[in-house]
Amino acid sequence: MSTKVLKRFPAGAPRGSWPAEEYAARRRDEGEAAAVVMDLESDAFLVVIRAGDED
Repeated sequence: MSTKVLKRFPAGAPRGSWPAEEYAARRRDEGEAAAVVMDLESDAFLVVIRAGDED
């Protein structure tokens, strides 16, 4: 299984701000199964979806 990164967000967002979670929630509202994962190497949150065979 592979994933597709929709957007990257730096981990240093202001306290109480969750831009990656908010972006993923909007994508889920549009019907995409978006999830937020942490990329430790780049210190960023990634909004991802499962990549299908259409790519």
